[in-house]
Parts: sequence; structure tokens; C-alpha cells
Amino acid sequence: MTSTETRTEAPAAVPDRRRWFALAIVMTAAFMDLVDVTIVNIAIPSIQREAGASFSQIQWITAGYALAFAAGLVTGGRLGDIHGRKRLFLVGIGGFTLASALCGFAANPEMLVASRILQGAMAAMMVPQVLSIVHATFPAHERGKVFGLFGAIVGLGAVSGPLLGALLTEWNLFGLEWRPIFLINLPVGIAGLILGRRYITESKAPRALKLDMVGVALVTLGLLMLLYPLTRGRELGWPLWGYLSMAGALGVFGALVAYEKRKTRIDGSPLVELSLFRVKSFAAGIAVQTVFGVGLGVFFLVWTLYMQIGLGWSALRAGLTGVPFSIAVSVAAGMSVQKLTPRFGRKVLQAGALVMGLGVLLYIWESGRYGLTIAPWQMALPLVVMGVGMGLIVAPLTDAVLSEVPREHAGSASGLINTVQQMGNALGLGLVSVVFFGAMGDRLAPSEVGPAFVDGFQNALGWVAALMGVIFLVMFALPGRAAAVTEPDEVAEGDRDKVLVG
Repeated sequence: MTSTETRTEAPAAVPDRRRWFALAIVMTAAFMDLVDVTIVNIAIPSIQREAGASFSQIQWITAGYALAFAAGLVTGGRLGDIHGRKRLFLVGIGGFTLASALCGFAANPEMLVASRILQGAMAAMMVPQVLSIVHATFPAHERGKVFGLFGAIVGLGAVSGPLLGALLTEWNLFGLEWRPIFLINLPVGIAGLILGRRYITESKAPRALKLDMVGVALVTLGLLMLLYPLTRGRELGWPLWGYLSMAGALGVFGALVAYEKRKTRIDGSPLVELSLFRVKSFAAGIAVQTVFGVGLGVFFLVWTLYMQIGLGWSALRAGLTGVPFSIAVSVAAGMSVQKLTPRFGRKVLQAGALVMGLGVLLYIWESGRYGLTIAPWQMALPLVVMGVGMGLIVAPLTDAVLSEVPREHAGSASGLINTVQQMGNALGLGLVSVVFFGAMGDRLAPSEVGPAFVDGFQNALGWVAALMGVIFLVMFALPGRAAAVTEPDEVAEGDRDKVLVG
């Protein structure tokens, strides 16, 4: 099969070499997206100093990306179903590379924020195609192994991002300060674009679909009405219009559900496939992804500010401190899919939530005990415990959410998975104003900065620990064991679109 052919049915026998080349390419793109998020976090204090960015602009450099990413993911997934996942992947990776160049050469904080929003929008075209291409390329019996690799990539991205960001910032290559953290995407993106054209096989939904423009508008409007006032609320003094906007977002999402039901009856091409939410594993997994995203959004930004501004550490010291966490995530993610989840099912994910919550509580205790004198080695234990917990969740959760999704809705489901996680992440970044900065005074003397950041860090981590408890409870709605999988080639032609993935 050549790269220009289009697959709309279950994958036929594809040469292993070609299939794994395609996997390497899309995983590299996913890795690039993951690194881009974590690499920016570690460089935030440098951006603040060199570019003169305010705390509000710093929030927008991170939250703007997450917001654009969340707002565009469902649309990106559906466009891949309609026009081809390979085509949208190439558009996304090309645009992501261009936006990275604009970030790297940004003349001021405003241009950097705008470029980050563009980067998030392009990532929304690229990232949903990763799981969809895997879903359409690999037979069911191989997907567990592939999702295990995906979990390892998540961990590797977590390892590489902070460390690479710290090194690039400390080295100050060519006097460019923080800019190489974005410019490093250029050679990777160009290589992905060239190799993707050659090795990725095109695939689409098995029946003709249309893009639901009204659905796109309602999703985007609802997310903006919810996230924009949350992100800027503290800076503007929590105005009344912000509360009205967030309340109005619920009405917009209600209108979206009503419209999507009508759209399904009329032509069967809704933007959000509401039937997916009747699948228990999908609905529960989406709830977990959302809450988990909130927790991660709060933790990673607060953690960076705590170490580099509160404790006064260098970017390199902060980056190296995070290595035990990232290694623990990567190792636990690989083990959870390959060895633990097949044997213990849902209990592995619930154990992950409890272990991560325990690590957060341990971190709160150590931060309070040692205060400003805390050393990186003293952070290692809570970070390893947190990393193990996170690793037990991230890899098997993707498989659990997609475990009963029909193949024709792979793009829509993939987009929704990433959307809710990024929406949760953006919510978490917005909540930093409340749970972190809200615990400090507005005007701090230099001697008060360190203790205030330590107090704010402990307060924020208390919220993260509570969210882990919520995740543990919601996980009871996940299937206790993975469903048995019928191979696509064994399914009757009329039932082929109903095949469940494992």
C-alpha cells in the first residue's frame, strides 16, 4: 500500500516496517508537543526577566496555548475524520513548526502570547491525529503495546522538557536567552513533515461526514467564556462580567448538546458524537481526564514558580530536581500497561490516584518542615512517589477511555480526550490565580517573597491532593477489566464499524 492510498476500513496487513515508521513519526510529534509544554514552564522566570513579562502575561503564555489547544481539538479530530488524518497531521505539524519560529523570534511579550495561541491552535490540528492514526493503523491485539509506548513517551517528554529547557536557558546560546526552547522545534518539525508525507498511510472515517460549523462555534465560544475570565479574573479584580461569562458558558454548552442531538438526527455529522457518552468507560474516563488535567495544570506552573522565584534556584537546578519525578512517570507508565493493568484492571488506576495524592501530601509536609532551606535531594522522595502515581494513570487511562469506541468515531473521541485534558489544564492554570497567588499579598517586600511562595505552594498542593481523591472516586465508574476484543478481520462486513478497540 502506498502512502497516497486511503484506508477507511479496518487495517489490512501492512508491512511491519512501514507501520512502525509511521508510529515513530506521530509519536515524535506527540513528544514535541509534550516537551513544548514542560520546556516553557521551566523557562518562565527567564522569560519574565528578559522579556519583561508580567505575571498575567506569564499565565497567558501557558494558558493561552492550553486554551487554543482545548478549543480546537474536537474540530481537529473531526477534520481528520473528514479530510484525512495524515493530511491534518501534516498541516498541524507544519503550522506548529512555523508558530514555534514566531515564538522564538517574538519581539515582545504580546507577540509571544499571540504566537503561543497560534502554536496551540496548530497543535490542536496535529495531536488528535496521533491516536487516530494509531487506531486506524494497528490491529486491536497490538494497541496495548502501542499505548504502553505512548505512556513511556509521556514520561520521556516529562523528563526531557524541564531538563532541556534548563540547559538551553542556562547555556544562553548565541545570547538568545530563552528563545532556543522554541527554535529547537524547527528541525524536528521539518523532519516530521518530510517523513510523515512518505511513511504515514492516509485514513478517513468509513462514511462521508461534514464539518459542523455551528458546533465549532459553540464549543469555541463556551470554552472562551469559561476560561478567559478565570485566567484574567484576579488581574482585573474579579469583575461581575467574569462571573456572568462563566455562568453563561454553561448555557452555551447546554445549547451545544441540544444542537448536536438535532444535527445527529438531520445528517449524522455532529462535531461532538454524543453517543460516545453512552459508553460508560468513555464517559467516566473523560471525567477523570478533566479533573486530572486541572491538577496537573495547577501543579506544574506553581512548582516552577516555587523553585525558581520562591527558593531562588537556577533553571538548571530546578530542571535537575524534576528528573526523579519524570523517570518515575516513564517507568511506571510502561509497567502499568504491559504488566499491571492486564492483571489488575481498574485497581491500577485507582492505586495511581492514591499514590500520587500521598506524594503530594508528603511534598506539603517536607516543604513546611524545611521551608526555604529545602534541598533538591529532600524533594526526591515525594517527587518519585508522585511520579509513580502519575505513571500508573496516564498510559492505561488512554486505553480505558478508548476501549469501547467504534472505529468510525476514533477522531472525534481522540479529540474529546485531548480537549477535556487541555480544558482541565487551562482551568488549572487559571486557578493558579486563586490557589497560589490568592494565598499571597499583592505587594511583598523582598524578604517576604520566599516565605509567601512557600505558603502559596503548600496551599496549591492541598488542592491537588483533594483532586486526586476526587479522581479515585470517579474511577469506580471505569470498567473493572478491559473488554474482550474481537479482531477486525474476524468481524462480519456489516458489523465492521462496531468493532471495539482494546
